[in-house]
Amino acid sequence: MLTENIEKEVKLLHRHIKVLNVAYKKGPIGMGQLSEITGIPKHKVRYSLRVLEREGYIEPSTEGAKVHNMDKFQKKYKKDLNNCINELEKIRTLI
Repeated sequence: MLTENIEKEVKLLHRHIKVLNVAYKKGPIGMGQLSEITGIPKHKVRYSLRVLEREGYIEPSTEGAKVHNMDKFQKKYKKDLNNCINELEKIRTLI
């Protein structure tokens, strides 16, 4: 299916953002607590935390994950998501 990879990536992005938002509101927070609150399995939370750390939005600490640069994240991703939505709307008009 042509859209299968796009759908998987959107779901993965959704999970990362969900983890980031909970960590921002409740942090510092541990992986187990993030898993309980979000309903996301621990191994997937761990992966999301790694991705967010690599991107510079989360920093691990002894107390748990701490969020950094949330303003930068929101500005960048709102713009990027709006661009994606606009492109998808263009595609929808072709169908």
